[in-house]
Amino acid sequence: MKAPALLAFALPALLAGCASGPSAEEQAALVADARKATAALTQKLGGELKAALGEKGAEGAIGVCKERAPQIAAEVSRQFGLQATRVSPKNRNPAAVPDAWEAEAQAGLEKRLAAGEKPETLDTWQIVGTPTGKQFRYAKALPVLPLCLTCHGDPAAIPAGVKARLAADYPLDKATGYAPGMVRGIVSIKRPL
Repeated sequence: MKAPALLAFALPALLAGCASGPSAEEQAALVADARKATAALTQKLGGELKAALGEKGAEGAIGVCKERAPQIAAEVSRQFGLQATRVSPKNRNPAAVPDAWEAEAQAGLEKRLAAGEKPETLDTWQIVGTPTGKQFRYAKALPVLPLCLTCHGDPAAIPAGVKARLAADYPLDKATGYAPGMVRGIVSIKRPL
């Protein structure tokens, strides 16, 4: 085989290897997995929060967010083979600061909410380049439910005992002032490709 013929044969294979990312089917599978992981995280955390609220009241339930939420996120991450976290620009936990992609994703979800989309349907995803390779990124809105207001609502309406516990556990807390239906933060999923 002559060199030009070899090049003509090898070029399509080389270009296929440099394709821009996963196929539409592969992306759909990534999104489906991210949605399952997000549902697992929010259902497990929500269930534990409701149980703690019933047993210990709002002050006692704060411990679930502080201690169990990171553990649940780690469990879900291992189960689904990805990195799942909860982040917000108005974070309670100083470790929950969004990166640039997450902040932009949440801002976009908030715009969609303002345009009339239902909070429970708000999610977005993208394939992004990183220094270590391509990565699948996914964000699901965490809407404020009435149950959330005891700890995340109007600071003037938060009970004194809850305020004291929040001040002790989260001295840099920014996660108040919300109303039902607002986007409080996102579940963020990262998966290397």
